Amino acid sequence: MEARVRTVWPEGPHWSYEPKWDGFRALAWNAPPRLDSRNAKPLLRYFPELVGAVAGLPGGTVVDGEVVVVVDDRLDFDALQNRIHPAQSRIDRLAVETPARLVAFDLVVDRGDDLRDVPFQERRRRLERLAVSLPDPWHLTPSTTDVAEARRWFETFEAAGCDGIVAKRLDGRYVEGKREMVKIKHRRSVDCVVGGYRVHKDGDKIGSLLLGIYDAAGELHFVGHCSGFSDHDRVEMLRLFEELRADDAFGQDVRRPGGGSRWAGAEDRSWVPVRPGVVIQVSYDQLTGGRFRHATRFERWRPDKDAADCTMDQLEPLDGPGFDQMFAPSGR
Repeated sequence: MEARVRTVWPEGPHWSYEPKWDGFRALAWNAPPRLDSRNAKPLLRYFPELVGAVAGLPGGTVVDGEVVVVVDDRLDFDALQNRIHPAQSRIDRLAVETPARLVAFDLVVDRGDDLRDVPFQERRRRLERLAVSLPDPWHLTPSTTDVAEARRWFETFEAAGCDGIVAKRLDGRYVEGKREMVKIKHRRSVDCVVGGYRVHKDGDKIGSLLLGIYDAAGELHFVGHCSGFSDHDRVEMLRLFEELRADDAFGQDVRRPGGGSRWAGAEDRSWVPVRPGVVIQVSYDQLTGGRFRHATRFERWRPDKDAADCTMDQLEPLDGPGFDQMFAPSGR
């Protein structure tokens, strides 16, 4: 079951709220032990330290949850991504250096009893009973029916790795493949320098703008891209930025666009550098390792702002309680 993104919080006596964890969504069951992604890809090979935890589930039980990696009491998505690697030697080493944990937030099957048609309120009660006996490193996600408490979590625990709130109807069924839940995500804005662009596959318009931010040494770091423009604007933007074509704007010894990635596959990563002077304000939902994980949303042009003022201090790490503080001792 999946969630649709909304900016308005659903409220009322029929809703419950949980933190949205920054990890890999997964289903876990023990017959034999399996941990599969939402795309049905097997994950347990990459997380051998979780075999015992998954094997500790009662027979005929399926738990819906999240695989996370915690570093310095904060969720670390980069460290989690690095766990997906073809070399067994590296998998074994990282299992010790950056061990994963499991966060349970729904119970799909309980000891052979299919709960998909059972209201979430009852599934949650049964999950709470199950969680008492689950071995480490299982955690039971917090849940509340108090929207004020959920809003407090939304603000207070963002630094720990709670990147939003998921709202579920108490009487809701577990509906596979449908967006029956509601997801409220953090969204922040930042001013960035346009350091290049990619041409649209049609060839006559901008595909995306490549964004940069300056470090303290004056080097421009690639931090992400922005692509949400109308076709008309894309054509006009290509004319504008073709006139600004220049030598590479990004520093040679910093993060740059176009680099190889095992996540990008055979995707065309070619790009055109431009003279760094155009500033735009974008909004983003998640920041990982000093870069935007997803495409940003264009907010406005900033002709009033000097490119040199677009610096890394806009992306200062958030402060707040850590991951373990979100769990009561009994909710491991």
